[in-house]
Amino acid sequence: MKPQLLMAGGLAVVVALTLSSFLGVFEDKVDFNTQIKPLLNKNCIACHGGVKKASNFSLLFKHEALAPAKSGKPAIVPGDADASEFIRRLTLTDHEERMPLEAPPLKPEEIELLRKWIDQGAEWGDHWAYQTVEKPDVPQIGTFWSRLGLSENDELKWAKNEIDHFILDKLKAEGLKPSPEVDKAALIRRVSLDLTGLPPTEKDVADFVADQSPDAYAKVVDRLLASPAYGERWTGMWLDLARYADTKGYERDPGRSIWRYRDWLIKAFNADKPFDQFTIDQLAGDLLPNPTDDQLVATGFHRNTMTNDEGGTQDEEFRVAAVIDRVNTTWDVWQGTTFSCVQCHSHPYDPFVHEEYYKYLAFFNNTRDEDVTTETPTLRFYKKEDSLKVQELNSWLKTHLKQPRQLQQVMQFVRITEPKINSHDFDEYVNASLLDAKFFGMQDAGSGRIKSVDLTGKNRLIMQWGTKAKNAVLTLHQDSPTGPVLLTIPTPTNGRDTTMIFALPTVSGRHHLYWTLSSPETPKDWVQIRWVSFQPALPGQPAHELGEMDLKLTQILNTRPEVTPIMYEGTGDLARKTHVFERGNWLVKGKEVKPDVPKSLPPMAKDLPKNRLGLARWMVSREHPLTARVAVNRFWEQLFGTGIVETVEDVGTQGIPPTHRELLDWLAVDFMETNQWSVKKLLKKIVMSATYRQRSEVAPELLAKDPFNKLMARGPRVRLAAEQVRDQALSVTGLLSNKLYGPSVMPPQPDGIWQSPYSGESWKLSQGEDRYRRALYTYWKRTAPYPSMITFDSPSREFCQLRRLRTNTPLQALVTLNDPVYVEAAQRLAETMKLRGKTPEQQIQSGFRMIMMRDLAPKKLAVLAKLYRNTETYYQQHPDEAKKLLTCDDATPQLAALTVTANTMLNLDEVITKE
Repeated sequence: MKPQLLMAGGLAVVVALTLSSFLGVFEDKVDFNTQIKPLLNKNCIACHGGVKKASNFSLLFKHEALAPAKSGKPAIVPGDADASEFIRRLTLTDHEERMPLEAPPLKPEEIELLRKWIDQGAEWGDHWAYQTVEKPDVPQIGTFWSRLGLSENDELKWAKNEIDHFILDKLKAEGLKPSPEVDKAALIRRVSLDLTGLPPTEKDVADFVADQSPDAYAKVVDRLLASPAYGERWTGMWLDLARYADTKGYERDPGRSIWRYRDWLIKAFNADKPFDQFTIDQLAGDLLPNPTDDQLVATGFHRNTMTNDEGGTQDEEFRVAAVIDRVNTTWDVWQGTTFSCVQCHSHPYDPFVHEEYYKYLAFFNNTRDEDVTTETPTLRFYKKEDSLKVQELNSWLKTHLKQPRQLQQVMQFVRITEPKINSHDFDEYVNASLLDAKFFGMQDAGSGRIKSVDLTGKNRLIMQWGTKAKNAVLTLHQDSPTGPVLLTIPTPTNGRDTTMIFALPTVSGRHHLYWTLSSPETPKDWVQIRWVSFQPALPGQPAHELGEMDLKLTQILNTRPEVTPIMYEGTGDLARKTHVFERGNWLVKGKEVKPDVPKSLPPMAKDLPKNRLGLARWMVSREHPLTARVAVNRFWEQLFGTGIVETVEDVGTQGIPPTHRELLDWLAVDFMETNQWSVKKLLKKIVMSATYRQRSEVAPELLAKDPFNKLMARGPRVRLAAEQVRDQALSVTGLLSNKLYGPSVMPPQPDGIWQSPYSGESWKLSQGEDRYRRALYTYWKRTAPYPSMITFDSPSREFCQLRRLRTNTPLQALVTLNDPVYVEAAQRLAETMKLRGKTPEQQIQSGFRMIMMRDLAPKKLAVLAKLYRNTETYYQQHPDEAKKLLTCDDATPQLAALTVTANTMLNLDEVITKE
């Protein structure tokens, strides 16, 4: 062969190989997150994941997947699928060796995809939600010439802001077009219900329809965002997340006064408190420098946990349960991830290991609440003359204390009564007991120990105690029950719990202290101690006897002010160690751990403290991948009925993938950076979009192609929330009270709902305008929630509820037709309708306009008119029934029939639906 031909042939081979290599670079890259991870989760992880690691092979983490398996060899060889046992096992025919075991084999195309992934290097990838949020480019719409303004374009005419660009980009890819804008009356009803939870008034609608200015809609949105009702609407949403209730839960379910937290939420939303500060205040307001009352009240978010006052329960068990609930709720609300299962084992699907759960729990483990019946720590609100005493003490302290820190510590005890030692922590009982599993009690010749108290510089004992014993004497000993006597005091004689201050001798160092009781006159009567606190004497007071200000402080501590539960951190001797609970069992403690965050997320900045405050600041840092995404997704879900990630509760690998991930990320970055965490600006951006303003009607072909409106080619059509159904009925009939804030109320409900065998509590019907306040102010008993709202899918609030799954049941119609609130609303509506028309048709039409801001269709009007006439005939024949319905002796058949017709209109599907 000629040399020239050899060279030409060799050159051809080189070119072919080079071209093959070149084309290989452009071969479709397999994406781990969207293509491989779902396959592994569905078919493999159950046996080869966080819980089980069959054959020592796990596919949860990259380092585990590529490590040697039980055979000593790796099951996945990156770059070589043929050498990978993982692929071989998927292709076998022997059912005892073929994977997945005891399950259908993978499809050939799925195996080929896995093979291709391994040949490309088996590259791993973090799930999209755990990657730092980057702001994507806004898609271009329209044509080149239309973007220059040289021609018209339907897309550019339709779009109102960046949201619409993302929506249009996805619609074009599916060959779809958006829907036209809804009419003005429907639009103002939609946005009013969304932003304030209330329908617009007739005047609101008339003014909007008449306003032809380009910014007419923007003015409506601004007015709604500035309305006090805005804060109430969004507080209603947040109360589900905070598992807010007016009772403590469990079997006894006694009352809890925590309504000030609800008031704080309303004010925070109305003031548009930035969401990052909103987060910090709720999770760690008590740890901020010189926290305000508002910041302390905000920590009530995590004091909404259930507590168990049942006799015979163990306080530590339920304290731990409350702490675990706080960890899980924090992840649910702000991180949108199913972290709770990591309590018992490493996460089967997401990159969180068992030990990380307890490192995270360590952030919450030092709070001073301990499942005691008194709900301490609480913030005390002094009033009238008690407040004057507090001011007098504060003024005196300012003139006698040199350091502001000392003043803060004393006033902290006045307001919070912390730090203190709860008596259930006493031990070494002799003739003593934990009374009703709650507080330490002794009888004659009894004793108990307070463990390891540092008495250096502490010459005051503050104690809350009580007894009916006569002429009994309590003695405090140092180091043993017969050790040196530090204090001998007669028991109080009033029989009630009393807070008293006692002077102690000078003692240094750490000592065990022992109580002993002598009560020979009434040896079987108990002396109960609730708590003790060892403090330094107030400045200027005698060292070993009580002074004037000691007595003033005693008077203040014995008042009965209003209180609200708050979070407060224990330090020093009151700090706790945190251990891993083996298999999640709080009784089986493993290794000790320190506070830290999961390694799969960005680390905490070095300047952040390792406490709840540092944790909260880490959660709202720009680098955190979850918080802003989860918040934006939740607010989107509230407006459209479904989140961009449908599973609002889980954006992890087992959640439903986002329909518009780029839009979610763009909104998250815009929320953090451009709008500085402003919720009002976020909501305005969404409701101002053309996407939000679309008609909700759907053509058959669009319904067939996108039945759940995931592509957003039409507007939202969602049934109103339980609270909104009730509030709307009161609002359109003129009954609704606009009163803001204050304790919960008890509006009418069917008889026999409450059964409180322990306490004998009853539903005490509120009077005056309190009967007609918005639903979020309704007293919420966990074991017997307000029945009409439960029927419309509101939760019991025993635990955090991340989204309400809507149901349709006959009970819902029975509520709106028969519940006393809706019957009364119908009565009021009928009275107004009677004044607004001469004929039944005119009256019915006017009533419907009051409810829906538009006229009834002729066919519906005819049906309702027929209902009216049939009912009128019935009541003419049964006048006593009319009196019973209207609860008055001068009831007429006409007004009774109009009431039934009004009640029917309030029950229509279109009335209880936002569209």
